[in-house]
Amino acid sequence: MRDFAQRVIAFNKSLEINIELPKNIRAMNPFRENPEALEVSSAFYRKFYSDNNPRYLVLGINPGRFGAGVTGIPFTDTKRLKNKCGLEIKQTSTHEPSSVFVYEVIDAWGGPEKFYHQFYINSISPLGFVKTNHKNREVNFNYYDSRELLDKVTPFAVKSIQDHINMGCHTHVCFCMGTGKNFHFLDKLNKEHRFFKNIIPLEHPRYVVQYKSAQMDSYVEKYKKLLSTAGVL
Repeated sequence: MRDFAQRVIAFNKSLEINIELPKNIRAMNPFRENPEALEVSSAFYRKFYSDNNPRYLVLGINPGRFGAGVTGIPFTDTKRLKNKCGLEIKQTSTHEPSSVFVYEVIDAWGGPEKFYHQFYINSISPLGFVKTNHKNREVNFNYYDSRELLDKVTPFAVKSIQDHINMGCHTHVCFCMGTGKNFHFLDKLNKEHRFFKNIIPLEHPRYVVQYKSAQMDSYVEKYKKLLSTAGVL
């Protein structure tokens, strides 16, 4: 029987999205595009998930260019990967604001080993997207930023959520990073497919860092309080 880590690694290796994307939008797949991302993310899961302990699922939106888009690990940029998790992608250095906040929460919880023993973080769309803007530069693009993309991604999202559950995640509660569009979409899917009994929305880390940085400590405590309810629901 494969353990949790082996199931996640197999999921990552199999990830692909075979849809025709809207104009100027492409999907990022670090597991296919960067062998080092597959290698280091696999090491990460073997380090923190080599057991059959069930986890509470925490779902973000989709990977960003400087976090999971590089490392293959949700909300983990290369700086946090090295300094907090003891792993490294050499010759690459990325900084993702959302990763800063998430690891503040993880540290407040007791550190990566304790946190990841209880929680598994991924995204409603486990592959991220970028759009080429008017300056011919690629920028992050959320799955819900285009109705066309949202409709096309929906079957992929449904299958991915079920795959996360099958890895060994609890279904009595799920946590959603994002209290707006991401939560509303997940809530809609949940009403249709009945994945979870409860979904608890959390302010998205990017929102906290960008708009509420002065209150970051209070948001860390809010995350801790809400995550702590998982075992009593």
